Amino acid sequence: MNHWLVKQEPDAYSWDQFVRDKGTSWTGVRNFQARNNLRAMKKGDEVFYYHSVTGKSVVGTARVVREAYEDPTAEDGDWSCVDLIPRQAFPTPVTLEEIKAEPALRDIALLRQSRLSVMPLTSAEAEMLCQLGGLA
Repeated sequence: MNHWLVKQEPDAYSWDQFVRDKGTSWTGVRNFQARNNLRAMKKGDEVFYYHSVTGKSVVGTARVVREAYEDPTAEDGDWSCVDLIPRQAFPTPVTLEEIKAEPALRDIALLRQSRLSVMPLTSAEAEMLCQLGGLA
């Protein structure tokens, strides 16, 4: 299983809305590197949901339930999306400040490529995020 982090502004689509919807198609990605990361996702992969701009924290985990397919919101170009379902909310959101302060996360893509909306995580990074967020 691979691990990923997706970013979303909570004012646009919050974790709570994602949970109420019981899942979503992760559409609207218009960056080639992020698109390629979507295409690398496999069914069953773990995805960490990060609130960007407001809140700036990892708030929960999700699962990939449908691998990359053509993004129906794209008017032109070669864009992809995946389908995600919520898995578990973090008892304690992991803030950007906590991520920056944790030595085990010093190389996390979130800090190296802060504008990228879909990024891979290592197993060690995923485990540390779960630990910081209060998940076993």
